[in-house]
Amino acid sequence: MSGKTLPARARGAAIATAAAGALLCLTQVIGSTATAAPVRPTPAPPTGPVVTRAGLDPALVAGRGAAVAFDEQEAENARTDGTVIGPDRTAHTLPSEASGRKAVKLLPGQYVEFTLPRAANALTVRYSIPDAATGGGITAPLTVSAAGRPLRTMTLTSAYSWLYNQYPFTNDPQADLLHPDWWLAECACVPSATTPAPTITKPFRPTHFYDEQRLLLGQTFRAGQTVRLTVPTGSPAAWTVIDLLDTELVAGPHVERGGIDVRLLGADPTGRRDAAPAIERAIALARRTDRAVYLPPGTFRVDRHIIVDDVTIIGAGNWHTVLKGRQVTLPTPAPDGSIHTGVGLYGKPAAEGGSRDVHLSGFAIEGDVRERVDTDQVNAIGGAMSHSTIQGLYLHRTKVGLWFDGPMTNIRITGNTITDQIADALNFHTGVTDSLVRDNFIRNTGDDGIALWSEKTADARNTIDRNTVQSPTLANGIAVYGGEDTTISRNLVADPVREGSALHAGARFGAEPFTGKLHFTDNTAVRAGTLDPNWKIGLGALWMYALDGSIAADVRVTGDHYLDSTHNAIMLVSEYGVKDRYEIPAVHFKDVRVDGAGNSVLSARTKGSATFENVDARNVGAVGVNNCGSFNFPATGSEFTLEDRGGNDGGWLAPWLLPNTITCDDRPPVVTPPAPAPW
Repeated sequence: MSGKTLPARARGAAIATAAAGALLCLTQVIGSTATAAPVRPTPAPPTGPVVTRAGLDPALVAGRGAAVAFDEQEAENARTDGTVIGPDRTAHTLPSEASGRKAVKLLPGQYVEFTLPRAANALTVRYSIPDAATGGGITAPLTVSAAGRPLRTMTLTSAYSWLYNQYPFTNDPQADLLHPDWWLAECACVPSATTPAPTITKPFRPTHFYDEQRLLLGQTFRAGQTVRLTVPTGSPAAWTVIDLLDTELVAGPHVERGGIDVRLLGADPTGRRDAAPAIERAIALARRTDRAVYLPPGTFRVDRHIIVDDVTIIGAGNWHTVLKGRQVTLPTPAPDGSIHTGVGLYGKPAAEGGSRDVHLSGFAIEGDVRERVDTDQVNAIGGAMSHSTIQGLYLHRTKVGLWFDGPMTNIRITGNTITDQIADALNFHTGVTDSLVRDNFIRNTGDDGIALWSEKTADARNTIDRNTVQSPTLANGIAVYGGEDTTISRNLVADPVREGSALHAGARFGAEPFTGKLHFTDNTAVRAGTLDPNWKIGLGALWMYALDGSIAADVRVTGDHYLDSTHNAIMLVSEYGVKDRYEIPAVHFKDVRVDGAGNSVLSARTKGSATFENVDARNVGAVGVNNCGSFNFPATGSEFTLEDRGGNDGGWLAPWLLPNTITCDDRPPVVTPPAPAPW
């Protein structure tokens, strides 16, 4: 179960990075990175709406990422009398977790105004406001005006943001180190074993700054009209940061004719009374009569798990039907270790045979998870579900949006929106096979956006296709930990922050080996290639890590685009302590484009090889290939060899680098590239 395995995964990462960090002689830094961000003058107002995808011109990412109904507009491109903050990719700063690494900071009385590119009757605001001095969050108003007149006042909250300290984090900004016996990057030491003890600045490592809220406007506004967000004078929030606005035209509520309306069995659509028993009665009746369960418009209070098996549950649309729950402390811990419960739809455990033929669509699940407790099963969707579909849900403020513990097979997860999660958005854990994840939009996770984790039993024959993952505050956008025959295709991943990057394949966390094929095809990674804070080494937008074993599958990377990478476009690395045991023997790159890398196209820090065909690169800040091999530095050249198969434009794969010239530089200076542009 997730509660038993997530802590081991994180502890393994901490141990691994500590060992590597010690060997790489990290620079000593005391205290957390300052949260103050560079301030830039407010730009001149645009002449019209600036619609982006992941902060980019949509033409640069055409055909990649989720097909969404909304138009994204970054606040820094809108009209404002506030202050643009960023760009800044330094972890623990407000701009680093913003889409595009910039946002707008408003003081009381200030505004940001957007022009609608299309007709809209609904909006989503991504924002940050300060935490309370002792943690736990505050509330503050935000006035929404449309077409020049005040419309609604939103009540923003920071109760679901602002985490601090070491994994698994805390809500207390004044807490001492959670693990003083862990190696700490800031001092390159183990604090409890260091004399004199290092000084740790509080709050230590603030993160997870942003939250979002949705609002139905009650009427449709036409293209060209404006939406203004104003912080009222006298707001209790000293500042309000607006990252972006999403606007869309939401259809009216769906009516499922012939479905069993849960209200007829006693469900309260006002959210005042517990609706779980009535929903369970509707499920039982639906199974007996072979009908669907219908969740009509309304908010239905559910404070615990509802088990689903052989049932179809259809809502009126995820803007209209909400299952909303409070986190509840259990009187005694559950057998799986949970100390809390909360709203969630769960399949039966795999050990009990799992569930099958579950079909969920057209509603939202709104959780109440404010801290990370890895023993807790407080996910929106969980358990095991075979031959099932999950479509068109909005999953918000739970621990993990969808966490499946297999073995299980043939689940299709399509067209969902998953935001503001304390941990992952989606995890295929242990023996999930023959499944599809497509057209999902993910933003602001506290761990991997999408993870395939082959712990104990291999995941197999899964496809992750055309998803958008933005701003994971920890770990990776899409990560594959072992498994057989995996395809990662046509995804868009942007703005990872720390201890991970956009696309990842890792032989780690006790995963089963990679076998068969591992194909990355036609993905785009934007503003990735982060600085790992433990190693103090730049990662790649795509990075592969041989820690527990070699990555010896048929690994092919075809058609990927790596745009504006902070450090490297690609990194292939093995852990220093196992560098002579494990390798990445063969990776084949073809038809890849690199537009901007602060360091290199490829950072090779392992034994192995790679071939390159039609890999074009421009705006590369350092040597095209930073080749360290496995750090034995033999006279015969690096243990990592390169093969030029032709068509590699841009001069990055110069003949003198072939086949294995050592060019090792742990920390070359970063040269900031220009913004990506059409090729």
